[in-house]
Amino acid sequence: MNRFIGYIREYLQGKSVCLLGFGREGRSTYGIIEKYCEPSAVAIADLNPVEREKNSLPESVELICGKGYQDCLDRFDIVFKSPGIVLEKQPDELKCTVTSETQVFFEVYRRQIVGITGTKGKSTVTSLIYHILKENGLDAKLAGNIGIPVFDIVPEMTEDSVVVCELSCHQLEYMTVSPHIAVFLNLYEEHLDHYGTMERYYNAKKNIYLHQKSDDLLLISSDIAPEDKCSEVITISALDENADIYVSNGSLDNHLIEDVTRACYTIPAKDVKLLGVHNHYNIAAAHTICGMLGVSDEGFTRALCTFDPLSHRLEYAGTYRGIRWYDDSISTACATAIEAVKSIPDPGCILIGGMDRGIDYTPLVEFLVGSDIEVICMEASGRRVFEMLKKAAKPRRMGHIHYAAHLEIAVAIAADITPAGRSCVLSPAAASYGIFRNFEERGDVFKELIKKL
Repeated sequence: MNRFIGYIREYLQGKSVCLLGFGREGRSTYGIIEKYCEPSAVAIADLNPVEREKNSLPESVELICGKGYQDCLDRFDIVFKSPGIVLEKQPDELKCTVTSETQVFFEVYRRQIVGITGTKGKSTVTSLIYHILKENGLDAKLAGNIGIPVFDIVPEMTEDSVVVCELSCHQLEYMTVSPHIAVFLNLYEEHLDHYGTMERYYNAKKNIYLHQKSDDLLLISSDIAPEDKCSEVITISALDENADIYVSNGSLDNHLIEDVTRACYTIPAKDVKLLGVHNHYNIAAAHTICGMLGVSDEGFTRALCTFDPLSHRLEYAGTYRGIRWYDDSISTACATAIEAVKSIPDPGCILIGGMDRGIDYTPLVEFLVGSDIEVICMEASGRRVFEMLKKAAKPRRMGHIHYAAHLEIAVAIAADITPAGRSCVLSPAAASYGIFRNFEERGDVFKELIKKL
């Protein structure tokens, strides 16, 4: 029997269980409980309505929906919290045990997990590591924040499986177990509407390594490397030459390997579809982890060249009106918008702006003021950037700074002002919430708009 099934069956035996949130992960948790476990009671609590018939829920499952849906938590022994739910009380203020799919899965399989987090690049690195491991014959499984709940892969798990798991700050926030191999790519201003401060945001992310053991491994950006080393730590950087893994000019130097012939790897930049220097950093992270798992440089290169980038991440969307258009809707930070302009060929225009979460746009404004590209600002955060640019720009740049209320207007303006033969990128440096359902919808709408030009 799959050892996870025995573990969760015993864990929930005779317990009253509440699923807090019934989105993709909540439904996944219910599927495991319904099939394998015998709790004393099961309830679903969600702010939004949950349709009993549509979800094939028996009358024995209690539905607690609408305002006040979290008032019931202390009636239960165990509460499975979905990542998208913000707790109204901290776990230590509740009588129940607050856990999650990720927590329980990691308690069973932690030794087989490569966990990846970071403000930016985690989906790309997760997908890239998974692709390369699969192409080289390893029994790799993909799961986590990438859109596959970890409970969904339970039936496929074997003792040889390697789980490549993307982890968001919301998944990590209350974790008390860390993966055997942890990758912490970077840290930028993000999710401050939820955490309030960078310190609290960083503390949530830290759980990817805080509970590691002495024989575990942490690959982490050198500028956020922990002082207290509870596991083996390898630093990586594209700026710090003293990092263990240093990425520069399309090559990476592994300072941990004494054999010079093996210590340097050159990225075949002309043969890969991942654009930009920031993706060289992502490739270096994947190369380090895959090498530790037994993949040769030859096997890595072969698989790297067949990897297709994920949608909405500097995705080439086509040439229309003589302009090359790129969809970088995933961008929600200054650094990613700056990298987008640096990465696309012959940049001529950038579309920025979305939900205003109060991040500091000074680095982006300073970069754009010094560039020669057209800048189109949108929505609430775009209005703030627009005003900052007007104050900072020299008179000759004023005619290159524009404001459009919404994406549709911005695309129309971009089509008129971007010089033919150059590129235009949607890289908002802002969240999409309140305007679109998510960054995927924003990117899809962008691509539909340019196809109509």
